[in-house]
Amino acid sequence: MHQSDHDIRNRLLIARLPAMPQILIKLVAHLQADDAGMPELAALIAKDAGMTSKILGVANSSAYHRQGKVVSLEQSLVSLGTDMIKTLVISESVFQTFNSFPHSGSTDLRAFWKSSLSAAVMARALAKAMAYPHAEEAYLAGLLHNVGRLALLATAPKEYAFNFTARDDAALCAVEQRTLQITHAEAGAWLIERWHLDSFLADSVLYHHEPLARLEASHPLIRIVRLAHLLCSHADDAESIAQAASLCALDVAVLEELAGSVARQVEQAAQHLGIDLAGADDIVTPPAYAPPSVDPVQQRLSDEVRNMVLVSEVGQTFARQQGESSLLEAITRSARILFDFDTAVILLQNPTGHALVGVAAGEHQQRLAGFSIPLAKGGPLAASALECKQAFLKRDMPALGIVEEQLFRILGTDSLVCVPLASGQRSLGVLIGGVAAWQIPACQKREGFLRAYANQAATALETAISARGLARRQLDHVAEEYRAASRRVVHEVNNPLSIIKNYLSVLDHKLEKQEPVTGEMSILNEEIDRVGQLISGLADLQPVAASGVTDCARVVDDVLRLFRATDFLPPKIEVVTRMQDAPCEVEADADMLKQILLNLLKNAVEALPDGGRIEVANRGHVNRDRRLYLELCVSDNGAGLAPEVLANLFSPVRSNKEGAHHGLGLSIVHDLVTRLHGVIGCRSSKSGTSFEILLPIPLPAAAAAALPAPGNTALSS
Repeated sequence: MHQSDHDIRNRLLIARLPAMPQILIKLVAHLQADDAGMPELAALIAKDAGMTSKILGVANSSAYHRQGKVVSLEQSLVSLGTDMIKTLVISESVFQTFNSFPHSGSTDLRAFWKSSLSAAVMARALAKAMAYPHAEEAYLAGLLHNVGRLALLATAPKEYAFNFTARDDAALCAVEQRTLQITHAEAGAWLIERWHLDSFLADSVLYHHEPLARLEASHPLIRIVRLAHLLCSHADDAESIAQAASLCALDVAVLEELAGSVARQVEQAAQHLGIDLAGADDIVTPPAYAPPSVDPVQQRLSDEVRNMVLVSEVGQTFARQQGESSLLEAITRSARILFDFDTAVILLQNPTGHALVGVAAGEHQQRLAGFSIPLAKGGPLAASALECKQAFLKRDMPALGIVEEQLFRILGTDSLVCVPLASGQRSLGVLIGGVAAWQIPACQKREGFLRAYANQAATALETAISARGLARRQLDHVAEEYRAASRRVVHEVNNPLSIIKNYLSVLDHKLEKQEPVTGEMSILNEEIDRVGQLISGLADLQPVAASGVTDCARVVDDVLRLFRATDFLPPKIEVVTRMQDAPCEVEADADMLKQILLNLLKNAVEALPDGGRIEVANRGHVNRDRRLYLELCVSDNGAGLAPEVLANLFSPVRSNKEGAHHGLGLSIVHDLVTRLHGVIGCRSSKSGTSFEILLPIPLPAAAAAALPAPGNTALSS
């Protein structure tokens, strides 16, 4: 026998190993980025007669509401959309590859399926945790990371039959190298390289046993698959897992949570099938020469893995939908294609949870718009939703209620498949598919697939419902902010409008006497500009305080001049200012300070209906929390404020201005002082009320940088 006959590499070259369909190769490169044109995709898919038939069949199904048959493949692709193309082609292609290996029918592959599926689910979870942008590519890499073992089994069944069931570790690679002169990692990478994928998929397979020290600078997909393999096949190797986690910048605690989630997904898949995978790793492979047999358990496992890939792809499709209506349409359409439903509708629980109601999506929207099923009245549909159990109904079943009979007529079918949409312990509603009676047994065999699909749909639907609620709350919040801003603007605009009105009266009087009116015109222009600024501020719910240095003595003089020249200041009220005994410069915007003083003086005037005294004083500098402020005080000798009024003084409450001077104006004052990085407090007793404002003084840049941020808490006493 020639040496070449013993060379496993030569046998790999001549073996009739399956090649990944070219369609998948292009899809991984283009569909993942959604940049492939339909003509190019049609040309690719046309090379696969089976896939072409599949695409045309789906596009011409009743799920796409076609009036006439679609003949063009490109038209079919356009009608399906990239999401459905991806779902159909990738799932079909991957499993054509798996199921095409020689000797796979005579070997128990349960352990292989378990390992591959676990690594795929884990790789996808790791990719999401790492924010790797191609989670689906990671899933595919995990699913195929041990495809080399199938290749070696197909190429050297006698030599490799025992090693196929051995523990997947470095020792196995050493045995493979010694006996076959190639490891399963090398064989898998070689096989994938034949597919000419423009990705690091082959590298992730080649290096999934590589020493971790060499992977520090490797591509993220390589590190993801290496860590996924360790977590799924070497969970007892804590040191290696910690090192691999560090390479992926992930915390070990996160990995423990992911591992539990992956295990639950794999166990759930097995439970749906009624298969015990607990001993899958201990399965002994029969001799390669054993007569081939079809293991129904293995076949069901293969189908389940295929179903999980389909569900995964559908879940990604659901996640990409924009809006609840689009999601509901995607759910009903995908269900019709995957489960051969003639028609499909969704009933959701109403907000009170007392009934199932039709939704404005899918088919028969008008008839279902007013359709309702009380949950308390019982019946198979209500029970399916409440108990989260699937139900299969036929028209001739006894004891069907009116609502079930209505659905039979609406959907125009003689049998119904009712699949509850449940997320966790919460039931959202039910997906109802119309089928022919002869299809019921086939649907019952796919209960696990139906449940997994419904879980994906319910999770996406709950996210969409939560997003809708969040959006509504955000809109309500913004609306309330605008209402509050509108109230503030109305309140503040009244001040300059009153000033303008009074000055127009003064102006009229002076013009009648032919006296100069330059000063009055200047004031009118200023107040008109201020009205414009206040109204413009309505568009900015959180306006930024203007900066600058202001002489507060000048602002006080301007405000008092406005009050004295109009009817704002009655003759029986005396106003005293004490502004010249200390420096008056503050770090504040002059217009905002003017607005503050206008509100405080107006409130002080209203607090003195029988006359009295108002004082505006500069009390000099104050050190508060190692920051220097100027203290400006506006006080009156009125009757003072009641304790309950003082406690809520700066809250935006409504007031009729009878009695205590509190209301929206003081809330605005507090907001303005806060925006100026100042502090406002109030002292009140039977002898009067005093508002004390601390405004930051301008400092050199170096000194300002060394100071702490100013406080913004109002103090009352």
